[in-house]
Amino acid sequence: MNPTFDPVHPQRRRGRLQLLLILAVVIGPMLLATAMYRFGFWIPETRTYDGALVATGKGRETLGVTVPTAAEPRWELLVTAPQGCAEDCQQLVYLARQINIGLAREAGRAGHALASGQALSADYYQRLQREYPQLQRYALDPAVYASNPEAPDGAQLWIIDPHGNLVLRYDAKANGKGILDDLKHLLKISQIG
Repeated sequence: MNPTFDPVHPQRRRGRLQLLLILAVVIGPMLLATAMYRFGFWIPETRTYDGALVATGKGRETLGVTVPTAAEPRWELLVTAPQGCAEDCQQLVYLARQINIGLAREAGRAGHALASGQALSADYYQRLQREYPQLQRYALDPAVYASNPEAPDGAQLWIIDPHGNLVLRYDAKANGKGILDDLKHLLKISQIG
């Protein structure tokens, strides 16, 4: 008896090898990502944003900011000043406007606003009316603001998404270029607002 050559057997082995290779290419990255998440290895230590990431799913209302219901949903640079708008606050309001202008053709997707816990001085109120016509003004409840652990004392600048969620927070010493880069990146990857 002579063994006969079966040409199907090597093709079947090659087909199985191809199937295993396809499964490894498809399922391998998912298993690797799951292991990285579960065991915390190969996770980058650096970050690409300048502000303090909030990302807790909390909205403006947790800061005590009251927004009219007719407000247009878009990205917002919100300056909060629980003790009134002093020099740091005024600098952040100016910075928010400059960042909005710096967005160029994307400027319509974002706005800037001020929420103060105390009444503005008459001089500054007139200045805002004259020099900042696009600035939205909201009421701020200082008691609610103080009860929020993510809201430190002093003037802060917040990036808020079109749904009203807090995204990033900056203090009065923030770098305007870094904030502009962060907002441009958010607008680039966002499908909303």
